[in-house]
Amino acid sequence: MSKDERFVPLYQIICNELKDKIVSGELQPNTPLPQQSELAKMYNTSEITSRRALMELVKEELIYRVKGKGTFVAERTGPSSDSGRAGQMHNVYFVHPRTNMQVFNHRFFSDMLSGIHRFCDENDIDFCTWDLGPDMALPADENAGYIILTHLPQAQEIPMHKLSQWKAEKRKMVTVHFYYPHLRLPYVISDNLTGGYLSTQHLLALGHQRIGIILTGKSQLELNQEFSLRLQGYKLALSQHRIELDPQLVVTMDGNQENEEMGYEGFRQLAAMDNPPTAIFATSDMKAIGAMRAARDLGWDIPGQMSLIGYDNLIVSSFLSPALTTIDQNASMLGYRAAEIVLFDYPDAHHDLVKDEIVPKLVVRGSTAGPGD
Repeated sequence: MSKDERFVPLYQIICNELKDKIVSGELQPNTPLPQQSELAKMYNTSEITSRRALMELVKEELIYRVKGKGTFVAERTGPSSDSGRAGQMHNVYFVHPRTNMQVFNHRFFSDMLSGIHRFCDENDIDFCTWDLGPDMALPADENAGYIILTHLPQAQEIPMHKLSQWKAEKRKMVTVHFYYPHLRLPYVISDNLTGGYLSTQHLLALGHQRIGIILTGKSQLELNQEFSLRLQGYKLALSQHRIELDPQLVVTMDGNQENEEMGYEGFRQLAAMDNPPTAIFATSDMKAIGAMRAARDLGWDIPGQMSLIGYDNLIVSSFLSPALTTIDQNASMLGYRAAEIVLFDYPDAHHDLVKDEIVPKLVVRGSTAGPGD
């Protein structure tokens, strides 16, 4: 690597090397290129970097993509018909029902928006949010892409018949956070089952046998998609360790929006048991913060007497005392992938449904330890 190349982003180095081979004729038109996973291994980098290099070449019309087959060198006289698919799109809208815009200050949503914006910016596509309003109308933009969030706290849900209508209008849209398999719409979601599993497995690995869980819902039978899947992950981890589920350790708190009081009351219920748990999985950081406050009021030491893990990795969570072990939903990648699908990987009538689940990450801090540590 030359001295100057030290200051060039790796994706640009990959892009330049492939471009040189194409321009020189070493790579002939319609020659298949290595897949992004193969490029990542060749250059000892991530698939995000190799993917961006390929996107740059698509933008310059030097290569083209064929869905289900791969990426190929374009004819020098012009790009393949598939290579212009993203070029025809000038706008991507993040579509949501009317709500209090403070909702988007939550890290999950702000990170997701940042991920969408980053991808659009890399591909010279304009990006903005779109409030559907009372008439639930999309912009009159036939060439736009739509990333649709159907549920928000304290907001009217986007009805399924509207999604069906937009699909019939051939709108290019991807749903995020929630999905509707019968509509066969592309979607990207956070893998909440894995998140619930990682949380519980972490506590089990520390030696905890009795683990409480605080959920949001009217009852275990009335949980939304995300909390239902987190509960499934909790159950799966217990079953793999041959620990029988104790229904008394599963607490549900009713509410329209995550708040500290849910965690406060949930902690008090679990702590009041004759045989209380030694660890609690609060399925949001807000509930975990409330649980911390309850522990302090009751004189319980965290993590000495009770380990505690949250979910969301809010900015404040790393500054609590003790700092909160939690799950980061990797929402930036969720938004990035949703934009990638709507721009480059959108399915046509001849291809299967495109879907993706973004794997969350366990962030271990000071609120969890072994029993009695």
